[in-house]
Parts: sequence; C-alpha cells; structure tokens
Amino acid sequence: MFDNLSERLERSFKILKGEGKITEINVAETLKDVRRALLDADVNYKVAKNFTDTVKEKALGQNVLTAVKPSQLLVKIVHDELTVLMGSETAELQLKGHPAVILMAGLNGAGKTTFSGKLALMLKNKKNKKPLMAACDVYRPAAIEQLKVLGQQMDIPVYEEPGCKDPVQIAQNAIQQAKAKGYDVVIIDTAGRLAVDEEMMNEIAAIKNAIQPDETLFVVDAMTGQDAVNTAKEFNDRLDFDGVVLTKLDGDTRGGAALSIRTVVNKPIKFVGTGEKMEAIDPFHPSRMADRILGMGDIVSLVEKAQEQYDEEEAKRLQKKIAKNQFDFNDFMSQIQQIKKMGNLKDLASMIPGVGKAIKDIEIDDNAFKGIEAIIQSMTPQERTNPEILNGSRRQRIAKGSGTNIQDVNRLIKQFDQTRKMMKMVTGSKMGKMMANMPKMPGMPKMPKLK
Repeated sequence: MFDNLSERLERSFKILKGEGKITEINVAETLKDVRRALLDADVNYKVAKNFTDTVKEKALGQNVLTAVKPSQLLVKIVHDELTVLMGSETAELQLKGHPAVILMAGLNGAGKTTFSGKLALMLKNKKNKKPLMAACDVYRPAAIEQLKVLGQQMDIPVYEEPGCKDPVQIAQNAIQQAKAKGYDVVIIDTAGRLAVDEEMMNEIAAIKNAIQPDETLFVVDAMTGQDAVNTAKEFNDRLDFDGVVLTKLDGDTRGGAALSIRTVVNKPIKFVGTGEKMEAIDPFHPSRMADRILGMGDIVSLVEKAQEQYDEEEAKRLQKKIAKNQFDFNDFMSQIQQIKKMGNLKDLASMIPGVGKAIKDIEIDDNAFKGIEAIIQSMTPQERTNPEILNGSRRQRIAKGSGTNIQDVNRLIKQFDQTRKMMKMVTGSKMGKMMANMPKMPGMPKMPKLK
C-alpha cells in the first residue's frame, strides 16, 4: 500500500532547490509533481488540488533554519497536511448501548462478513467485550454459513434464523437475544448492495431505523480506488453512517481512497483491514499513516503489536533463563510464534523507519519460519532442552525428519548459539532487560536461508 506514492513524493521533494527560504519559484515545480503523484495514486482531483494549494500557502515565505533544508521543511508541512486530510485524530467506536449495536453496510464483495468477524474478535480480545454476530445477509449463498464458520473459529456466537428472509426482523431478534443472554455488543452483518438499487437501499435504511445502531460502518474495498469514494458518498447520503472501514489495504492498492474519502464524505476512517488473518485489523491513525506514506515508518504501531504479545510472567522467566545461559529451542520456538502473531512479516519490517524502501522489491514469505519450525519440531524434547547434545548423527536424523539438509540444520544451530551468546552478554544491562521483555526476531543476527 502507498509504495508508489511514497516513491513519487520522495522524488518530488528532491526537486526543491535553494537555501534559506521557500519561494513561489522554487516550490512550484515540487508541488506540481506532488499533485501529479496524488492523482496517480487515485486521489480525487479536487482533494489533490486543494491539498497542494494549502501546502503552498503554508510553505511560502517560511524561513528555513540553518540545520534544515527547504525539502525537509516541506516534508513536515506535507506530513501535517496529510494528517489533517485523513482526519487528524483517531476516531474511536462509540459503544454506549446495552447492548451496543454495530451495523455493517457496503457493496457486494467489500469484505463485510470477514470484517464483522475481525471486529468481533478484536472487541473480545482487546476490549473484553462479549460480542454476538447476527447473520442478516439473506441473499448471498452461504453468507450465513461463512459467518457461522468464522464464529466457530473464534468461539463467538452467531444469531441466525434459517428460512427467514426479513433482515429487519432478524436484526431486532438478535438484539433481544443479546439482552436476554448478556452479550454487550451485537454486530449486524448485512447483504452487499449497489447504491443504485433503490429496493436494497431502502432495506438497509429500514434496518438502521428499526435497530438504531450505536455505530453504522461503511465497509469499502480500498482496491476499488476512486469508485470507493463515490460509492461512499452515495451511501452516506442515504444512511448518514458514522465511519468508514477500508479493507484489503494489504493488496495492490494505490491508496487514493484513504486520502480522499475523509474529505468527500466528512466521516472518519475508523478501521483498516491489513491481511487475511482474523487478527489483521487496525484502528486508523491518520498521523501514523502519514508517516508511512512519507517513508518514515510506523514504529509506534510496531511497538503496540509487540506489546499485544507481551507476557510479563513469561518475560521474567525468559530473562532468568537467559541469565543462566539456559535459553533453549523451546524458548526459541515460543518467540517465533509471538512474532507470527504480530502479522505479515513485510508489513512489520516496513514499520521500521528507513526499511520500507529498502525491502520494497524483496518478497518476504509469511512461511519463512516453516523450515526453522520443521527443524525444531524434528528434535526430541531432550534435544530442544539441551542443544549441546546435538552431535553429527542427531543432526543427520533431524535433517531427514524435517525435509531439509544437514547444512540447514548446522546453520540454524550455529546461529542459535550466536544468539544465545549475544543474549547472555547483554542480559545484565538495561538493553538486555528490554530485549528480554520484547518478542525476539529468531535467528538473529542473521536468519538462516531454508528452502
């Protein structure tokens, strides 16, 4: 997401010449290229023009500090304006009802059902809520079954009325069920519909009027680009929704919808879907997104993802083992699992400032750990606990059992030993304690290349 835009903006800032002051002459070509970059990213034309006009107005005549180049000052101004463009502040869900009700609306194929599951899981795990999902898509074949499967995977109940074709009735009864059984959030999954389908638009309006939801969320596929903005406007005119959800931001999207939609419908983007896993849902932070667009990374989100996997008792146990040089392959495997739970590896790496551009053309397979896991799982419990006993014959057996070769096994064990020595060296320092409290990147200092 935003890779091309980030690259184009970086090139644009390099155009800016001159020292001491930003003038209309030296900024004109830069902002012309910035506007072109925004348009190429599928940003609404009026939004792009207003954006560059505002940047120009704020930039003109600003004195440039001795330690700052004009291009650096312009980057800051563009960053601030991008943040404003996308909403300035993070918009929280307003869940005040008993139960609170969230209504999903959007086009066919936008990802409403999957997002309903993701949102339910997030509310359950991070907000300590007790959600109930309501299957109100009575048109799409297997829509109800899809929601039930998701519910079973996450241990979240789904309310359904087999044979009933009235989504208003189903939604109302789901809320009554929630009141009776103590669920504090009801997520209403509805059918996809076109804004030009008057009958279907009347239906979603009727559902909203009947249940008076705390939140009405418009779910839109970010890959539809500028069409997403136009559709959002049409839905908002009918539903007056509370916020937008952008799905599939991990796909080959140019990002224009994220930059335009807030301005066009004057409603905040509340969540983004960033992958296929049910945990791949993030609150939308305008400032952090501006950081990522300008190639500054998103270290705050990276730390938050790490903290979600942080277990204080486990960290203390691990720190004691490291101090005694008892860190073993069981601990190593545990750290791998924590990192995998944090999300897509390339997305995680791109959150580190300066790394996103470096790995832009590098494919990082989410299955990169499979070879390492296979090797560790081919060890006996005794071998995992006592890596010192891994002699030549044991390594040959492990290689055969894991479907790798002896070189792969030797490389992993060597790098494991290096990691353990490094941990032992720093464990008494503040840095060592901090490292023990954070999920480790297994295979440091260098990951083994396993086929």
